[in-house]
Amino acid sequence: MTVRSEVPAQRAWDTGRQSREQRLAAAGRYTRGKLVAPDDATKLLEAVLRPGDRVCLEGDNQKQADFLARSLAAVDPNTVRDLHIVQSGLVLAEHLDLFEAGIARRLDFSYSGPQGAALARALNAGKIELGAIHTYLELFSRYFVDLTPHVALTVARCADRDGNLYMGPNTEDSPVVIEATAFKQGIVIAQVNEIVDKVPRVDVPGDRVDFVVVAPETFYVEPLFTRDPAQITETQILTGMLAIRGIYEEYGVRRLNHGIGFNTAAIELLLPTYAERLGLKGRIATHFALNPHPTLIPAIETGWVQQIHSFGSEVGMDAYMRARPDIFFTGRDGSMASNRMYCQAAGLYATDLFIGSTLQIDLQGNSSTVTRDRIAGFGGAPNMGSDPHGRRHASEAWLKAGREAADGQRQLPRGRKLVVQIVETFGDKLVPTFVEQLDSVQLAETLRLDLPPVMIYGDDVTHIVTEEGIANLLLCRTAYEREQAIRGVAGYTPVGRARDRRVVEELRARKVIRRPEDLGIDPLDTHKSLLAAHSVKELMHWSGNLYDPPRKFRNW
Repeated sequence: MTVRSEVPAQRAWDTGRQSREQRLAAAGRYTRGKLVAPDDATKLLEAVLRPGDRVCLEGDNQKQADFLARSLAAVDPNTVRDLHIVQSGLVLAEHLDLFEAGIARRLDFSYSGPQGAALARALNAGKIELGAIHTYLELFSRYFVDLTPHVALTVARCADRDGNLYMGPNTEDSPVVIEATAFKQGIVIAQVNEIVDKVPRVDVPGDRVDFVVVAPETFYVEPLFTRDPAQITETQILTGMLAIRGIYEEYGVRRLNHGIGFNTAAIELLLPTYAERLGLKGRIATHFALNPHPTLIPAIETGWVQQIHSFGSEVGMDAYMRARPDIFFTGRDGSMASNRMYCQAAGLYATDLFIGSTLQIDLQGNSSTVTRDRIAGFGGAPNMGSDPHGRRHASEAWLKAGREAADGQRQLPRGRKLVVQIVETFGDKLVPTFVEQLDSVQLAETLRLDLPPVMIYGDDVTHIVTEEGIANLLLCRTAYEREQAIRGVAGYTPVGRARDRRVVEELRARKVIRRPEDLGIDPLDTHKSLLAAHSVKELMHWSGNLYDPPRKFRNW
């Protein structure tokens, strides 16, 4: 018997390319080569966008394609509607205006920062259909799998007439967004400050860029990582000293990432003073994956820091970075090139410690920056603050943490990343940081989310530092010990007051909990004179006046 095989029906294999050609043809009336007049930006977007498109609008956590955001918010909702926004940073008011107007419907993002409260209101009002709050690496990875943008709206310092883009130090998310879009037949539109004959450095080749718009004003960059030393409290100095003495010195941490906040800024300013007196120079904090924090300038100038790779830049640091090529990754033109995807990968696999802060911690050590009235997102903290099981290179800090976690029970040696939450027991308006249950659990029920938005899961957290001391969760052998260790450093919060005092003292005897006095630290000695700089102006002087602080940080 002969079996006849069915000939498959013919199908088109280039629907994406056809769609692209149709969009380019529709945009033709508004373009001159690749250049588009600013007054035609909204019409261009109406021509190239289709209902339901996935759109990435940068939208990083620092630099913003703000002119393109305003142009997109001005499109006709009858023409452009139900967009699926897939961008790392939901930072501008215009980003939320898209949902209010019905231009956008679904959202997948990583970080919302200043729009956290407004985002919570919009979600509760049913204005936004939430996909997920991602880590940066997770979202960037999905650009190449199932969240590939149909249209990417990016931003650069300048472009030439062929569309080659120069991002300068704030390269950030742009290369990954543009590559994912351009190589899947999407449309890439760039907002730039100016057109030049030749760009200083090609950060994105022009053959990946379809249209360029010169914005009427220079694009906005948020000085996200600038902390005024004058605002650092004595409590934050105390927690910084605890971290240096009880973790950095204890494990010999050299490769690390600092999160955003005054607590880590205090650590940076204590390196040339307190840590110097401990004889730790060259033994800790030599290689960083982090943005060019101005509070690191004294540590750089005194020879503590050997190398920094950055996710993004920081306003006012351009000249300083250019003058310190031994420290920063600078191009042939002299300017630094950041890359959020590269630096996230470096922070995940090449560092031994992440230390950052959070808004809430529960009794298992789970933490979140999502509360009842604020959805700030996570950014890169879940990547930085996780133990990468794919790691295969050793360091003493990594191996020691692994030995403590195993307690001699593991036959094969295996290391462990140090993940530290450094917080004060009470946050703003005396709201307790420690809670019985994260707000995000209730939020997930209210919004019918598949997962509660947890920033760092408790089983990844190795240490919690508060003004009460350090809880080393690696040394806890039962869930009850872990709970009591957390209660033991939770201070006078309701969680802290519910501790079992006998168990807490037993944990202290085993050095699971260590108080300041156990580490030779007198809280009465934690005054501001310990900081290497006491103002933004002093940071500028430390830099040899190369650092040019943003206007809002100048009070002289």
